[in-house]
Amino acid sequence: MLHSKQQEPECTLSSWDVFKIVQYVKEQPSTTNAAMAHALAVKQGALSHLRTATSLLIVYSRCKEFGSSSALFGEVVGRDVVFWNAMMSACIDNNRFEAAVGVFKKMVGEGNEFDATGLVAVVSAYSSLKALGKGQVAHGLSIKAGMLVDTVLSNAVIGMYAKCGNLSSSECVFEEVEFKDLVTWNSIISGCFYNSHPERSMWYFKRMASCENQPDSISISCALAACTCLQELDFGLAIHAWATKLGYAVNSHVSVSNSLISFYSQLRDIFAAECVFRGMPVKNVVSWNAMIKGFCINEKTVEAFRLVRDMQLLESIQPDMATIVTVVPYCAELMLVGEGKAAHGFIVRREMASKISVINSLINMYSKCNKIKEAVYLFLTMPKKDLVAWNTMIFGYAQNGKSWEAQKLFKKMLGGCSKFTLPTLLAILPSCDSPDSLQLGRLIHGWSIKLGFLSQAFALNSLMHMYISCGALSDTLTLFRRASVKLDVTSWNTIIAGCSRNGHFWEALEYFDLMKQAQVYCSSVTFGSVISACGNLGLGIEGKLVHGLALKTGASTDIRVQNSLVTMYGRLGDSESARLAFNLSHDHNLCSWNCVISAMSQNEDAKKALELFRSLEFEPNEITISTVLSACAQLGAMTYGKQIHGHVFRSNLHKNPYISAALMDMYSNGGRLDIGERVFLYSPEKSVAAWNSLISAYGFHNLGCKAIQTFNDMIRSGVHPTSSSFTSLLSACSHAGLVDEGRTYYDCMVSKFKVSPATEHHVCMVDMLGRSGRLNEAYDFIKNLATKAEAGIWGALLSACSYHGDIEMGRAVAEILFSLEPGNASYYIALCNMYIAAGKWEEAVELRSIMQDKQLKKQTGYSFIDVGLR
Repeated sequence: MLHSKQQEPECTLSSWDVFKIVQYVKEQPSTTNAAMAHALAVKQGALSHLRTATSLLIVYSRCKEFGSSSALFGEVVGRDVVFWNAMMSACIDNNRFEAAVGVFKKMVGEGNEFDATGLVAVVSAYSSLKALGKGQVAHGLSIKAGMLVDTVLSNAVIGMYAKCGNLSSSECVFEEVEFKDLVTWNSIISGCFYNSHPERSMWYFKRMASCENQPDSISISCALAACTCLQELDFGLAIHAWATKLGYAVNSHVSVSNSLISFYSQLRDIFAAECVFRGMPVKNVVSWNAMIKGFCINEKTVEAFRLVRDMQLLESIQPDMATIVTVVPYCAELMLVGEGKAAHGFIVRREMASKISVINSLINMYSKCNKIKEAVYLFLTMPKKDLVAWNTMIFGYAQNGKSWEAQKLFKKMLGGCSKFTLPTLLAILPSCDSPDSLQLGRLIHGWSIKLGFLSQAFALNSLMHMYISCGALSDTLTLFRRASVKLDVTSWNTIIAGCSRNGHFWEALEYFDLMKQAQVYCSSVTFGSVISACGNLGLGIEGKLVHGLALKTGASTDIRVQNSLVTMYGRLGDSESARLAFNLSHDHNLCSWNCVISAMSQNEDAKKALELFRSLEFEPNEITISTVLSACAQLGAMTYGKQIHGHVFRSNLHKNPYISAALMDMYSNGGRLDIGERVFLYSPEKSVAAWNSLISAYGFHNLGCKAIQTFNDMIRSGVHPTSSSFTSLLSACSHAGLVDEGRTYYDCMVSKFKVSPATEHHVCMVDMLGRSGRLNEAYDFIKNLATKAEAGIWGALLSACSYHGDIEMGRAVAEILFSLEPGNASYYIALCNMYIAAGKWEEAVELRSIMQDKQLKKQTGYSFIDVGLR
């Protein structure tokens, strides 16, 4: 046992020499040198000298030999306050925060006095433990002991409150500090930023500058980080200039340069960020990672991976975990599967694959790149799976269309007693994407309520989206109306898009009005959904008003809004406005071209559609091809259609069912039914659209029996008929005079196939009955409809009356049509022709006079002949 302090002999020369040796080892600590110095001190009896013992304890602490520090502390009897403080500092340096508090309590318990340094250690320990309550006790003890005048202790208390999330107390302590040094300012500046108050951080930085305090690298780095969060370019530039003037933007102050790289990268000035990076005389791994992340943020794919390659060629710096965490998610977001696999290979070579976080990021990357097999393999071979791994794999299944597998894995996870967390909720909900999953979705909704997740807006939004995907719009509306959380723009967008997607266009517009009344900012997603609703409802004036609002708010510059405008004007029959909306921007994508080509095609401006197709700046996809084939069908441009057919084969798009259907329509309308039949025969996937096209082709060529046979073949093949299937079939029966067969299929639409008759089916039935001369039956059919008949249905009956010369019924039907569509000249002309055919010239002249008074003109008819297109 060592002697107590009272019995301590006077320092001998040998003891002083030992002390100097220990001091030298303290400056360049190593485990071997520490052990040798310890042995020398024991041999010379120098451990009784407290300064030597204290220095040796610090040496062990710096060598991360905490056990040796603790053993040495236990051996010394006559400990002074410096020795106790050294032991507490050793605990802090080795992340033994509870032990540091224990040493302090033991010191006080043994009746030893403490000083400000000891309280600094205790406050630092509670700060690291984020023990706010105990930290407040230490603060009170500091005040009681009158030691808070010590600036170092005050700085520690400021930092403790900030780390524990009590920023207001941190600011109060800061204001009470009489003599603020640079550390005091840095503590409050970094504390505000740590608590997600970058604006307060900047305010304190400006205040520090106004007090003529010069910042250091810590102040500048934190202020730049605040500017980055707030997107404050001008103030960031001023800080950069100040840092340059003070010499912090060059030389060895790497942290400032790293902050500048992040600042310029986040503010989309990648050139400035690269200039800072290239001008750094000394770079660390953080510098390289910051520059790589900057390239990723600014979508500089080639530059980012080139920098990763250059980093691997260095001897002093190599890619670390942070590099991987930056690169792999970037590969996932941009679906760069090749680069992702290269990163995976690097991970394996550098033996980083044992880290769960790395494997989770790889699973996420493969899932987003549609490589679900690779993701599943990584998941199954993980030796230990955390909750993030389960959530990532569940979401991976869901986003790759494997809803059943996602739900199965979710149930397996719950069977293993894993926790149901908010990320789990967000992972499993996308798998509930059909009416079959509605029950599971409601169970998850119940879990969410029980666990209190609905207090967060994005959980509510995900549940609303789930109900929309399952076709339960009423549940979505109920959830929206009863929401206790403040609804954000995503909540409104979800409900508006849900209504629009499910055909409830009026409801979408009503919620848009409510959104404006609630003064919620309308995003480009909002305008896209509302513009689509206006287009589907044929609301030209309302659509133009929304267009004006989009121009006013600046949302019209968004490519999605522009595409929605083109589509809306196309549906409204305003092809000129559609073209102008397309020309609003020069930054088009393939969807933009598809929208404008479709707008021209559906408004019988097929020639313009083909001209746009010739000017296409992208490789056409199946939507482009289908649309332009429809234009060829309108023009009868068989030569041009054959050229497109050849392109389809060269691009390997002939297997696409929608393109096959479009080709069949084009050849059928061009009189080459034989080629259309071959296209159908050699289609690898015979979709319902292809069957419908073939049925329609037979009907168009007056082959009603073959149309019926084809319909029956479709049923036998297991394909369920759609509303369009019956439209094509009934039209074929009408043209072929197969009235009884047509009525039979119409009657079984609902009872056998669960397809509700629509306006086009009613038109076909009236046309079919009218063609066969059963005008009274056709009239009774219209009168017995459950809903009010639209003009097209009465128009079919008027045509039949004209064909069979039934003037009395024709006059009655015409009067109904005049009230429904008073501006449609074709109805007046049809009745006028009936009068002329019956020799009733007076009535015909009178009707012509009415047309002239109303300035009604029938659209001029035209036809095309294919003479070859260059």
